Amino acid sequence: MPEWRDIRDGGRLLYDPGFCTREEADAFLAWLQSEIPGRQETVRGNPLPRLNAWFADDGLRYSYSGLSHVGSGWLPELAEVKRHVEAASGTTFNSLLLNRYRTGQDSIGYHTDAEPELGENPAVATVSFGSERDFVLRHRKKREVLTYRVGHGSLLVMAGTSQHHWLHSVPKTDEVVGERISLTFRLILGAEGAPSSKVS
Repeated sequence: MPEWRDIRDGGRLLYDPGFCTREEADAFLAWLQSEIPGRQETVRGNPLPRLNAWFADDGLRYSYSGLSHVGSGWLPELAEVKRHVEAASGTTFNSLLLNRYRTGQDSIGYHTDAEPELGENPAVATVSFGSERDFVLRHRKKREVLTYRVGHGSLLVMAGTSQHHWLHSVPKTDEVVGERISLTFRLILGAEGAPSSKVS
């Protein structure tokens, strides 16, 4: 059974390389590729080097990097994955950002998930499907680096104070790799600290 790992300055990580069986992961990847095409978002006039899709409770709003999304509910297949992630992480989630890395040149730079609507110490859970990629965490001050080779059907959860002290990224690679699709779950809070950030 995978166990939580304590990291510098109060962060906590959980990595489960076998969160899904190979058969489950293969079937779900095929479904994602056929049913969730993704779209290329643009930030400050620059297209992001990956495709995205967003799902959340109906009416829930989330803004990041100058982008804003409003939830319209859950597909049954995604809701089922969410329930399993919640059970494994001990956390409730109400939103999902899908990132589709088409080749090794698709990436996401160092950043934190520290938007105010995520709360003081948010838990962020990512399930990966497809090709293995490096998921790199770097401490803001100490420059300590932790690298996880996130594989097909794996789960990585960042919790505790991780978002205050650690940046994370999926860097470009010159390796010949296939597509990776990640599902990143977050709990978005309302103005009063409750998961009710609805759009009227």
